[in-house]
Amino acid sequence: MTPDQAVIDRYRSSSSSPPPDGSQGPELVTLVPVSGRRRSVPRWLRRTTGPVGLVVLWQVLSASGVLHPDVLASPGTIASTAAGLVSDGTLPSAMLVSVQRVLVGLVLGGIAGVALALASGLSRLGEDLVDATVQMLRSIPWVGVIPLFIIWLGIGEAPKIALIALGVAFHLYLNVYAGIRGVDAQLVEAGSSLGLGRWGLVRHVVLPGALPGAMTGLRYSLATAWLALVFGESVNADDGIGFLMNQAREFFRTDVIVVCLIVYALLGLLADFLVRTLERLLLQWRPTFTGQ
Repeated sequence: MTPDQAVIDRYRSSSSSPPPDGSQGPELVTLVPVSGRRRSVPRWLRRTTGPVGLVVLWQVLSASGVLHPDVLASPGTIASTAAGLVSDGTLPSAMLVSVQRVLVGLVLGGIAGVALALASGLSRLGEDLVDATVQMLRSIPWVGVIPLFIIWLGIGEAPKIALIALGVAFHLYLNVYAGIRGVDAQLVEAGSSLGLGRWGLVRHVVLPGALPGAMTGLRYSLATAWLALVFGESVNADDGIGFLMNQAREFFRTDVIVVCLIVYALLGLLADFLVRTLERLLLQWRPTFTGQ
């Protein structure tokens, strides 16, 4: 019999026994929380169950011959290939080059996107001059401008960084602009009644209120930056993770291709983790629902 069932039986027996004074009605019994309940599965274990199960299934299909190595290498082969690329320094060097490209593009695109969002969000005149142009340019697929970037900037680092900056700028612009215009007008009126001037309202009311949207835009921008890096490094690159993938494609090395894709994914997860950590630090004043 479980502890919970014992409590229920105790309540039923006490309810069915006759009252000592002959009055009607069951006797009320205080239910005490029962210790020793089965503990829930740790969250980290639940989160890793899916990826681990997928890798195990992948390995079983490869070992049984269902999945041919020319189609997709086995996890064991990929692990040994990754170890070889790390030991000879090829993978760390390529990662360093790719991360530098993303950081430079993120900074340039972030400055441009935030500046345009501030000009458009804080002023009606700025909105009339900036927003329509940005929305028009945003509707153009940014990957489609690669040929123009190559013609204008050559085949070096400039077109790759420009492509990353372009994708980053649009995401930050949209989210920062929406965050500014989403600030409660009553808060602005309250700040004005307390004597805050225009820049005081911007500093103490508008910008803090737009910060959640800005952090969301930063997360989207990082994801777009890695996507733009994949396209940028596939065009006349002589180093970086994309260069390794192009070489592997020429020799049908699916193990190297998968290693590069895993590196892209891990770098993206690391960047998202850093932004979420920064978000928790900057938005401690904003409690949110975290699930049940």
